[in-house]
Parts: sequence; C-alpha cells; structure tokens
Amino acid sequence: MKLTWYGHACFLIQHGGISILTDPFDSSVGYKVPNVSVDIVTESHQHFDHNAHRLLRGEFQLIREPGEHSFKNLKIRGVETFHDETGGAKRGTNIVFVFEFPDWRIVHLGDLGHVLDQHQVQQIDQPNVLLIPVGGTFTVGPEEAKKVVEQLQPNVVVPMHYRTKYIKFDLRPVEDFLKFFTNVKRLSESSFELTEDVKSQRAAVYVPAI
Repeated sequence: MKLTWYGHACFLIQHGGISILTDPFDSSVGYKVPNVSVDIVTESHQHFDHNAHRLLRGEFQLIREPGEHSFKNLKIRGVETFHDETGGAKRGTNIVFVFEFPDWRIVHLGDLGHVLDQHQVQQIDQPNVLLIPVGGTFTVGPEEAKKVVEQLQPNVVVPMHYRTKYIKFDLRPVEDFLKFFTNVKRLSESSFELTEDVKSQRAAVYVPAI
C-alpha cells in the first residue's frame, strides 16, 4: 500500500494495480497541482479546494456521490456526513469515502465537520488507515479529530487539512493534533509505503513531508 500526500486533503492511493486521487485542488490553495494519471478520483464535496478534477489529465472514474461504487476488486462506500457541526446548515454535506481492497481498508474523511454518530461509525467501520482533517475552522479541529480517532480505532492515522507554509487558509498546525499521541512518525518524504505489520498497531500517526 503506497500513499502520497499532495497537501490539503489530496492523496494518491496506490494498491493492487489501482490508483485513486482524493479531493484534488486548484493552484489557489497554495500547493502544486498533482500531475498524475489515475483510475479513480473522489471528491468529498464541491468546494474549489476539493473538486478540481478538471485540472487532471487522462480518463478516470469520478465519484462524488454517497453510496456503493466499485472498480475491479475495489469496493468504495460513500458515507454522507456534514461539513460543519450544525447538520450542514453552515457548509453543507460531506462524503466520507471508505476504500475496501481485499486486504486493506482506507478511510478518507474529507472535510468532516463533526464527531461521528454511532450509525456513521458502524457504516465506516474500523479502518487500517484513516486520513483525517485536523486543522479546524472548516473541519474538525485537533480535539474533535482525536475523538474521531478514538471512535474508529485505526491502525494508522494520517493528518491532513492543516496549516503549512504553503497553504493560504487560517488553519491550526498539525502539532496541535500530534500532542495527543505518543506513537508519531515524521516522514522525510511525501510518499510512503505501508506493510502488513502496521495492522498490529493502534493509532500510529504518520506525518508525511510536503
């Protein structure tokens, strides 16, 4: 399982001959727009910093609706949630995407704006890898993100959607989230591979470079 973080909520997930790009952004966000060809693009919601699939090259399957989807032996489940803590009144809905490979479950929370309810926890189920926003303002902040990690009990946690030297949004830094965890791995590159042995861990936090 290989993951590459392009910044914000955009990841390239590569496994089993399938490539997925999540929540592509445009250049106004502050990061370099990914120059990749992929099989699948998912968009958690239709805001400019998450839906710039038009800037990508090649042909791909675009998924931006909740429900069941599939590609080869990959099952994708979109779970409807909210972009805020007021049932969508401020910023609308958000889709959590669950990528179910035969041997891995990867969950991308998009711009989740609230702690999950029990039904949502059951729909998402326990992931091997949890890609979670932690920067607050537009999503859950560090404290709420910690609660979501406790709800879903992933093996590996990868924080996203936080302030860096590139981004132009008023977000909190990743350090505000990391202080809640003891097993933190700061990586030297934006790409990293995960092997089967990580499935014996609980909430190991990986922080890719950008």
